[in-house]
Amino acid sequence: MKDVIIIGGGVIGCGIARELARYQANVLLLERGNDVSVGTSKANSGIVHGGFDAKPNTLKAKYNVAGNAMFDELSHELDFPFRRNGSMVLCFDESQIDGLTDLYSRGIANGVKDMYIVKGNAEIKKLEPHVSSEAVGALVVPTGGIVSPYEMTVAYAENASVNGVEFRFLSEVISIVKSGATFTVKCADGFSEQAKVVINAAGVYADVINNMVCNKKLRIIARKGDYVLMDKTCGYLADHTLFQLPTKMGKGVLVTPTTHGNILVGPTATDVEDKDDVNTTAEELNDAFAKASITVPELARRNIITQFSGLRAHLESDDFVIGESEVAGFYNVAGIESPGLSCAPAIAVDVAKTVASKLALKAKTHFEAKRKGIPQFSKLSNAEREKLIDQNALYGKIVCRCEVVTEGEIVDSIRRPIGAKDLDGVKRRTRAGMGRCQAGFCTPRIMEIIARELGCDMQDVTKRGGESNVVIGKTKG
Repeated sequence: MKDVIIIGGGVIGCGIARELARYQANVLLLERGNDVSVGTSKANSGIVHGGFDAKPNTLKAKYNVAGNAMFDELSHELDFPFRRNGSMVLCFDESQIDGLTDLYSRGIANGVKDMYIVKGNAEIKKLEPHVSSEAVGALVVPTGGIVSPYEMTVAYAENASVNGVEFRFLSEVISIVKSGATFTVKCADGFSEQAKVVINAAGVYADVINNMVCNKKLRIIARKGDYVLMDKTCGYLADHTLFQLPTKMGKGVLVTPTTHGNILVGPTATDVEDKDDVNTTAEELNDAFAKASITVPELARRNIITQFSGLRAHLESDDFVIGESEVAGFYNVAGIESPGLSCAPAIAVDVAKTVASKLALKAKTHFEAKRKGIPQFSKLSNAEREKLIDQNALYGKIVCRCEVVTEGEIVDSIRRPIGAKDLDGVKRRTRAGMGRCQAGFCTPRIMEIIARELGCDMQDVTKRGGESNVVIGKTKG
């Protein structure tokens, strides 16, 4: 029997797993996908919000400001990309200046530091030269940041695994029954396990998991957002994360740099019935690009390299549900939509401490807090590259030319704790296939490496698990 079963391998579930690994506990994480970060945590804006937007005295406000403050130390400990680039909320009409003041006041109430308002297009362009000449005012929030959400999730998972947490994939929970003080969790693959505590961090499916156990039902709406990713050649167009002040016509979309130098545009917001519906539509993508062009008119469609969508877990209450439910030992971490990524570090610490207290868990005498990521060949000096190649000749073989990713990095991504099992898993860990050609050249070679490392046939290599096989047979032989 386990002390704790965590359901969901996104940034929240993996963060809680890492924090629980500090204690003497037998912890299991169950994930319905074949890897961590295959849901909301892989397809979002990658924004570390300052905390000015959440309504005061909500869980979103509480955890946003607390989580934001943790990113510098956490990214250093776990070695994932993070940059405190700051954010700006722009308005395009003098009558909207009061709206910036309202956001400023809300931020002050939430405890956000160092904010200020600039007026006049000339002052705005001193901070962001490529912003529209129509912008007349901006709320500047220096504490805002950007992060690689999937690399953060992988870092959490690897560190949790090294510290003793067990991960089980392709295990969709279909039943949770409590008998006495024990939960029995059953999965679609036939796996069954008991635990003293169950933590529900199942993203858009958190209502389904909650409703297996609790009389107080939840209803999560899957809110789809379409995104447009621009090539690194236009990375100069924005340094801050650029928001538009919400108006009667809607909230607008953001324009933001990514931690790897691209420009990201989006998201739209469309409620969908299917919790797995991540199909993009031309209408939504065009809408996102048009609204983003209001902020940065120089955005050019020729620089688009890919488009995608992600799902947010929206609760009708418009706030998170975090804590022990009416069923003792069953904890919800549900409705984690924006600013959920920003809140994740603080939520993870809080939930882990609460569960540790309930189970009277003792702290480990040794916890390995630091994790070293895969060496990024593209960012090394020539001297550092030569040293790395001397240690491992595979780092001298470039596989992905767009992102300058080597065979050594790809092999490392597969062999590490919670290693990659498919093309998308390699991509999330190394960026192989994320460049201008979008894996047009490197896919066959990456497949060969995956097949070799996992001891399988090329025909068994998938893009994202399941039936997403890339090839179905040989043309010769």
